[in-house]
Amino acid sequence: MSDLLSNNEDIKEVNIEDSVKESYLDYSMSVIVGRALPDARDGLKPVHRRILYAMHELGVGARAAYKKSARIVGDVIGKYHPHGDTAVYDALVRMAQDFSMRLELVDGQGNFGSIDGDNAAAMRYTEARMTQASEEILRDIEKETVDFVSNYDDTLKEPDVLPSRIPNLLVNGSNGIAVGMATNIPPHRLDEVVEALIHLIDHPQAELEDLMGFVEGPDFPTGGIIYGKQGIIEAYRTGRGRIRVRAKTHIEKNKTKDVIVIDEVPYQTNKARLVEQIAELAKEKVIEGIAEVRDESDREGIRVVIELKKDAMSEIVLNHLFKSTAMETTFGIILLAIHNKEPKIFTLLELLNLFLNHRKTVVIRRTIFELEKAKARAHILEGLRIALDHIDEIVSLIRASSDAKEAKEGLMARFGLSEIQSQAILDMRLQRLTGLEREKIENEYQELLKEIERLTAILRSEEKLNEIIKQELIEIREKFSTKRKTTIEEDYESIDIEDLIPNEPTVVTMSHRGYVKRVPLRSYEKQNRGGKGKISGNTHDDDFIESFFVSNTHDTILFITDKGQLYWLKVYRIPEAGRTAIGKAVVNLIQIGADERIMATITTQDFNEDKSLMFFTKNGIVKRSNLSEFKNIRSVGIRAINLDDNDELVTARIIDSNVKEIFVATYKGMCIRFPVEDTREIGRVARGVTGIRFKEDEDYVVGATTIGDEKEELLTVSEKGIGKRTEAEEYRLQSRGGKGVIAMKLTPKTGQLVGVVNVDESMDLMLLTSTGKMIRVDMQTIRKAGRNTSGVIIVNVSDDKVVSIARCPKEENPEEEASDEGLLSPEA
Repeated sequence: MSDLLSNNEDIKEVNIEDSVKESYLDYSMSVIVGRALPDARDGLKPVHRRILYAMHELGVGARAAYKKSARIVGDVIGKYHPHGDTAVYDALVRMAQDFSMRLELVDGQGNFGSIDGDNAAAMRYTEARMTQASEEILRDIEKETVDFVSNYDDTLKEPDVLPSRIPNLLVNGSNGIAVGMATNIPPHRLDEVVEALIHLIDHPQAELEDLMGFVEGPDFPTGGIIYGKQGIIEAYRTGRGRIRVRAKTHIEKNKTKDVIVIDEVPYQTNKARLVEQIAELAKEKVIEGIAEVRDESDREGIRVVIELKKDAMSEIVLNHLFKSTAMETTFGIILLAIHNKEPKIFTLLELLNLFLNHRKTVVIRRTIFELEKAKARAHILEGLRIALDHIDEIVSLIRASSDAKEAKEGLMARFGLSEIQSQAILDMRLQRLTGLEREKIENEYQELLKEIERLTAILRSEEKLNEIIKQELIEIREKFSTKRKTTIEEDYESIDIEDLIPNEPTVVTMSHRGYVKRVPLRSYEKQNRGGKGKISGNTHDDDFIESFFVSNTHDTILFITDKGQLYWLKVYRIPEAGRTAIGKAVVNLIQIGADERIMATITTQDFNEDKSLMFFTKNGIVKRSNLSEFKNIRSVGIRAINLDDNDELVTARIIDSNVKEIFVATYKGMCIRFPVEDTREIGRVARGVTGIRFKEDEDYVVGATTIGDEKEELLTVSEKGIGKRTEAEEYRLQSRGGKGVIAMKLTPKTGQLVGVVNVDESMDLMLLTSTGKMIRVDMQTIRKAGRNTSGVIIVNVSDDKVVSIARCPKEENPEEEASDEGLLSPEA
């Protein structure tokens, strides 16, 4: 050991970081090029190519007898693939599975696994041979059409690529994970790919849009349904894309209940695991309405039966299944393959052109091989013709020669023959001297001259070359033509949880301390004008219900805080609770800051650019911004309006093309009506402009609404439950920024003004008191009155007071109207 350390002549110091980096790069490229990724020309990874070539060398063609898989695997690992036998056998098994390959390359006999995830039998039990498709992939390989390289121990030669008449990369697809990259190419229908190749031969300048007329999209061996073509187009254009694949189902009627039957599953989905998943979700009540799940699949095809309960709706259950199980999967397309020993992501057009270039190279090399062979044979026949013309002299020369060498040299010297021709004459049998044989030689020679002329013409003509490639593609299409298995549907809306939730009216309440809940609107009964109301919710001792509104469960709620931040939340994400429940803190639903307080909430069904959002502040400031500026809300919210230090939001409204005027009401009973054009749209973070100026210092804005027609009626309500309906035209139209006119004649009996809403006799009015009582009143029962009047009693509040009002839809099945006297008891 000391001698080794003392002899420094053969020791070289290296940086370990550089050594590891170099070794890892070598390993990476070995995995990328030599194992995990397919070649862009024949669509095969090295292991698949070696399996097919080994089977070709063994002579186990499509018409030959089956041979033990173990024998094939042994030949592959012993001659070409220096890796484990399991990897080779797994690759062989996959090429024989009709649920994995769109066009099987191995004809297996025995147990080769199932779509349920069952493993194949051991290789000693199964047998295999090539299919006609794999024979076409290897066709003409003996004609020097591809390059051969040394195997792992330099004792044999193996093909670097296969000639492949079939566009295998696109037809069968490929998937593999290398170092730092992965490929996931979906299978396609052979007929469509061939049609696209033929079109590309005829129209070399064709664009992707032209080719998409032939290649509709992936065609999986397990069928299924692809929803939406955008992901397909994106993948074909850029090499990357995502598509959604659903199981194919149908609904059967079974007496009083529906039955969902799964006919096809998404590609690479384990059917047995899918059935278990559905059964588990049904057992845990994650998916409601499923009574039983059975797998009735047989060799005729897949049939998974899902029996529903009597009251279950098949469409709702089906949407739940698509949302929660592998009945819908996402297939991420990555068109990554090896070209010129380097990995690259290709477009569809590039892959098709690469295959055509490969076929051109194969046909040219085959033509050259056949031409050289024809010329060599013609050369021999020319010598035989000379020999037949001088047969007596040649016989004499041969008889006079002492040995074969002398005879050969004599023939070459006397008749000017080549060594090959002379040897052919010496090898010629006497029977060739008959007249019939002479004629055969002459006919063969003339045929060879024509063949040489034909082959030469192919090499000189691009058009003839393309015609041969096209004709071979047509033969392949006719030989392996199949119908499309996967259906592609143009329009597809991604399943949202909204698809699973009924869209119904609901009341959303929010307390002063920020507790929010939603209650189905049907929970509130309609009462006569002057009724006492019904408890809408309990609160903490130091809390009270501050605001409420009525919307549908699919609507979006916009929350605007005192800091000018805007957040949004789907109504259905607010937990449903009973009328008397406290609710859930809104801070648990949106990421509102600890020092923020929600000042306004509005609902909308969309964020179209033809709409705007108008803000109204306590100090009379109004601001109008386009609604589309608020459609992409971050989880932390976005700035909606810049507020002055002593100002806060009162409300906000959606402005569309039907809105002509704006109406703003104040605490002291004043109001202003001005055209909506007086407030132009401004940026999202702007401050706004003055909407109304106050006559009294202690006055402030309490409500605002929009007007579409001056004949519309506005309903104003005071703290003591007094209200009136007045036509909008009675409020004089002014310019924005004025002091306004009297909206309601206020007295100690009325209290101050609480708010204003538009009258719609098809809707009811909801009033909320400071103690949490809520009452529904039919707007038709409220009397019309002039502008400068007080109105009539809407709700009897006694020592309580009204704090908020809102419109709500009428009940579909109104209950028997309650008595005007006393407090209604809560529903169970």
